[in-house]
This record gives sequence, structure tokens and C-alpha cells, in this order.
Amino acid sequence: MNNMSRIAVCDGNEAAAWGVKLSRPDVVAVYPITPQSSLVEYLSKFIADGELDAELMNVEGEHSVLSALQGACLAGARTYTATSGPGLAFMFEPYVRTPGLRLPMVASLVNRDMLSPQCVWGGQQDVMTVRDTGWIHMFCESAQEVLDTVIMAYRIAEHPEVMLPVNVNHDGNYLSYGVSRVEIPSQPVVDAFLGDKNINWHAALDPDRPMAVDPLTGGADAEGAARFAAYRQSLCRGMQNALAVITDVHAEWECASGRAFAPLVEEYRLEDAEIALVTIGSMSGAAKDAVDAAREAGIAAGVIRIKTFRPFPVEALARAAGKVRALGVVDRAVSYGWNCGPVCQEVLGALYRTGRAIPVLSFIGGLAGADLTGEHFARAIEATRQALATPSEARTPAPVWLNAREEGMPR
Repeated sequence: MNNMSRIAVCDGNEAAAWGVKLSRPDVVAVYPITPQSSLVEYLSKFIADGELDAELMNVEGEHSVLSALQGACLAGARTYTATSGPGLAFMFEPYVRTPGLRLPMVASLVNRDMLSPQCVWGGQQDVMTVRDTGWIHMFCESAQEVLDTVIMAYRIAEHPEVMLPVNVNHDGNYLSYGVSRVEIPSQPVVDAFLGDKNINWHAALDPDRPMAVDPLTGGADAEGAARFAAYRQSLCRGMQNALAVITDVHAEWECASGRAFAPLVEEYRLEDAEIALVTIGSMSGAAKDAVDAAREAGIAAGVIRIKTFRPFPVEALARAAGKVRALGVVDRAVSYGWNCGPVCQEVLGALYRTGRAIPVLSFIGGLAGADLTGEHFARAIEATRQALATPSEARTPAPVWLNAREEGMPR
């Protein structure tokens, strides 16, 4: 048995495919869509070359992808798929059904902005649109984190206290096609870490123990209403259980692989920070560089990177935010109902629940594949710093659009 890892140079999509291969799924269902397509192409090659013993289902669309995997998962198979943007929208009906069935699937979302106007580039509007459907969501900063998080996702999803599907998110274009050094763990290490598959202990397509799967539930009578509420309570309980499970699994993976990632919230240079930027996904590296530059200029800034977005890590976020006096939240998506970024709204909610009242600014950038540079983050740092000296009644609740022009924009 070879317990030695090996080094490769690959993009985030290939890194995700390696994570899947090492996790030994039984069934992989695919349909290509930019910027996810190469991910499932890598998996198809692994299967065709005999390196991954899995059933490949190349179906006619994303709705069929997840519908087929639901049946496979109910029959006891470990499953995987990946999608992006409009593919996720087409998948929506079986997507929202999956957590209610408590199916421990793993799926990569290669994040892409949504239509319209027409766009095929990266953004996080797709995942933010489905953030409250019952899936666990984790966001990766690097290709290495993509590979490792895919492996960890199976342990999390299949944990008996969780039993929920997991989306591993990585940004389209920036991580899907960005090439970097990746350490690929050995198969024996991953096998020992994941252990035996235990997927369908709660519900199964098994003639020896017949049952009704997903029966019609609810209605006006008290018994139906109580039963439906019990399902919802159970799903919420599984979500909250996931916070501790995610933390434990990350610690165990560090012991197995030697690589450590913050399970819920990463704190960067917060020890003496006065302000912090809150980031999610691949933008975090540029934000850290901007904070380093700000530190050299005498500005006490830091970064709070959200790794686990669902369930939202309220306590971990509040602990990190409690070290600073103001926050600037940078989003790659829009919450239309609140006129801010969705992550910003989540942060505000977490601070309110924990009784923390500090200035919070919303920055929106990186939409439709636009770059978020050190200069953008420097602007966010300065605006957040200035908020400390601005009376609360004078602060504008409107977001700062980092890539927008001041004039000539459509109404």
C-alpha cells in the first residue's frame, strides 16, 4: 500500500475530479455546462480508463441528472455530480427535494452568474439563489481546498447526525480554470479517512424492507401538520448538527493529510485589527494581499473568510467580528430584496442575534467574471475605516459597486 501523496499542477475542476475519484463514488451523473464542463470530462476519462469504478450516466439534462442520482442514492450508492448557473436552475425541482429526502449526496457548484443579461462567466448568484433549500454549502479559496473539501464532504454528508447533501462551491473561471500546485493524497489515506459507505440506513429501495419514500404529507388535519413539521424540524436539526461535524471532520482530515483549513470561519490578521473585510471564495487571496499592504501603511486591517455558509456559522462569525470595530462585506452576488450583497445580509443577521452593533458596509463586485483586484479591496478597506468616524445617522445603507461606472449605466 502506498501512503505517499503526489504533486500535480492542475486547475480547480481537475482538483475536484481528483477528490471525487479518491472518494470512490458508485454512480456519477453528468451534463456539461460552462464553466463546469471540464470537471465531468476529467471524471469521464477516469472512468473510461478504468481508474474509477463507477457507473457514468450521461443524461439529457440537469433535471434528469439529480433525479437519477436520487434513485441511486436510495439504493445505497455513493453519488456525485456537478453543475453551474442555468444548469442549477434546470435542476431546481429535484434539487429542493434532495435534502427533504435526507440523501447524503455530494455535488460541486462551479459558481457562475445567472441570466439575464446573457453571461457565462463566474459569479456567485447561482448558489446564493438556492442558499435556503436545505443543502450544506462550503466555499473554497484554492484548488487544493477544492480537492480536500470534496473528500471531506462525503464524511460530512454521510454522518448519521447530518444525512444531508453537500455542495462544494468553487468560483467559475478563477478556480475552475486557474492552474496551481496541488497535493493529491494517496488512495489508502482517503479510504481510511472515509471508511465504509453507509448511505441508505434510513431509507432504501430494498424489497426486504418495503417502505413509502416521500409520501404525501401535511394538510389541514392536526396529525398531518404535525408530521410535516417534524420533517422540517429534523432537517433543521441535521443542519445545526453539521456545524460540529464539519469542525470535527476538518480536524480529522488535518491529521490524515497534514493540511489544515478553517472549517467554518478563517481569521486572517485579526489579532490586533480595527477593521476587517468579510470574504467568501477565491476573492479571499486578493483581500489578504490588500490587508498585508494596508498593514505596511499602518492600517490595522484583517480578513474574515467564510468557509461554511450553510449552516451559517453564527457564533464563529460573531466571535471573529467581536475583535474589530467595523466590517466591510464583499459579495459576488446581489440580494435584490435588501439592496446589498447576500453575505452582508447574513452577517448583519448574525451580529443582531449576538447583540453586536458595529458599522457594516456592503461591497458588491466580481459579478459576471469581473476581476476583484487589490485596488478594489484597498478601496473597501479605506471606506470601512472611514465608517468608524462617520456618525451612524450619516452612513448610507446603499452598497458600493466595485466594478460599476458612475455614469452611463442602464436604469
